Amino acid sequence: MKKRTRNTVLFLFILLTPQLVSAASASSSGQSPELGHLMVRLVFQLALLILATRVMGIIFSRYLKMPKVLGELAAGMIIGPYALGRFVLPLLGEPLFSLPATAIPVSPELYGFAIVASIILLFMSGLETDLPTFLRFSGVGSVVGIGGVVLSFIFGNLSAVIFLGSVDSFFSPTALFLGTLSTATSVGITARILSEKKKMSSPEGVTILAGAVLDDVLGIILLAVVVGIARVEASGGAVAWDRIGLIAAKAFGFWLACTVLGIILAPKISRTLKWFRSPDAMAGVALGLAMLLAGLSEMAGLAMIVGAYIMGLSLSRTDMAHELHRRLRGVYQFLVPLFFGVMGMMVNFGAMRGVLLFGLIYSAAAIMGKLLGCGVPALFMGFNVRGSFRIGAGMLPRGEVTLIIAGIGLSSGAISQDIFGVAIMTLLIASIIAPPLLVSSFSGGSGLRKEKKEKREEEAVQIELKFPSIQIAEFLASRVRQAFRDEEFFVHHLDTEQPIYQIRKENIAITLRRQEANLLLSTNKENETVMRLILLEEILELKELLNGVQKMKSPDSMGTDLLSGLFGESKDQGKKDT
Repeated sequence: MKKRTRNTVLFLFILLTPQLVSAASASSSGQSPELGHLMVRLVFQLALLILATRVMGIIFSRYLKMPKVLGELAAGMIIGPYALGRFVLPLLGEPLFSLPATAIPVSPELYGFAIVASIILLFMSGLETDLPTFLRFSGVGSVVGIGGVVLSFIFGNLSAVIFLGSVDSFFSPTALFLGTLSTATSVGITARILSEKKKMSSPEGVTILAGAVLDDVLGIILLAVVVGIARVEASGGAVAWDRIGLIAAKAFGFWLACTVLGIILAPKISRTLKWFRSPDAMAGVALGLAMLLAGLSEMAGLAMIVGAYIMGLSLSRTDMAHELHRRLRGVYQFLVPLFFGVMGMMVNFGAMRGVLLFGLIYSAAAIMGKLLGCGVPALFMGFNVRGSFRIGAGMLPRGEVTLIIAGIGLSSGAISQDIFGVAIMTLLIASIIAPPLLVSSFSGGSGLRKEKKEKREEEAVQIELKFPSIQIAEFLASRVRQAFRDEEFFVHHLDTEQPIYQIRKENIAITLRRQEANLLLSTNKENETVMRLILLEEILELKELLNGVQKMKSPDSMGTDLLSGLFGESKDQGKKDT
């Protein structure tokens, strides 16, 4: 009983400590009590959101056999301001997730965490993308992206004109906003699924990412045009097409220039990062550069996620890409579920009641626009039906860009709260349908109509070393890995189940693999000398080590000495005890 009371007191003390500390710090530093209260509230919000997304993610992935992202979205919907989050908590005296007086139904502080998480998500997605494959399929991705934007815009606009009585023109601000809303693609959700399925660098994966990034760019440009038209109609003036065209050209030019410059300057950025000599410092500075480019992208009229993806894609070909990804993995695992949880919290179930039927029609139109607009062009660009369906399904999810467009439309008066609810409903339906479709579509074979065999410019060179036991082979493998690290190579474990390592430094790439008691090292002809020299040095050192062991006492005599010492000590201890 005393133990239970003590635990209860300890629990209450832990629960109330943040409030006491914030109040004390506020009074001692002259800080307003409201700020301390906001910080405590934010900490509780993050705590509940972290726990809910983790638990629901595990339930969906482990027991329902569905992607974690759906569980994280569901967690946000359950605890959000439109569901359980609206109830008053006795501890705070107010709802934990109360509705703020803004178009975004979460607090600015929590939304800030979601934005940072989206930047990290797209930066990591860029690091995982294979740049040569991305460039190879960038033309296909551009065609896919443009096809998805055009057909989705037409379907979204037509559905508003036909099924909404308040819209009587294709150029009505509401129709234009609904057309623009249907074009946006959430590359974040798709990237998360591709990463879990290890299909990020597949032909379909890079095509989806290239098309999704272009979708976001074109969607933001369309948004600039539509906002300009809506403001002119609201004021009764004439549309300044030259100014709107300038905004669109600036956004598109920024995206194209940053992509080209990022790929060209990637080696110099890599050398600058190596100046820090600490992998953790390199990862922190690289993430800072991604956030810097994300902010510049927002200032240029694009979404922040576009700049983050460009920075990740630029560094993906460098020798430190895997090391950066490994160092930032913990930050990714912590923050990214928060992003999807916040996306789920924005679902307003009440606003969807009056426009439920239109929301279903509009969602179906938006989904068909992506499936046909992206899938059909892919069918004529070298993909088979399976691959085309994968690309169409990968372009279905809606997310952050949809919310940005819907929020701007709501704040500018171009759309009402019920149409905003339609946007959320479309986001929800498309994001729930897309992951199972995408996961199931990748269970088949190749998505290409005809596999193209790449011609290798340089013949691969392979060295195989055989050892009498697995222990000796693993010992030498560990020494070889450390030797390459001493020469400032980056060593990355490619597979958690198999002992396969990629060793990289600038343009040198070596693969180290252990198969039972054999070591296999492979590289191209140009780097063969470097590989052989380091390997020869380690073998010579191993030989010296073995010679030194042979000069020692025989194992039998050493064992006898150890045993006699052990038993002798025991006998002496027994005599002392007696």
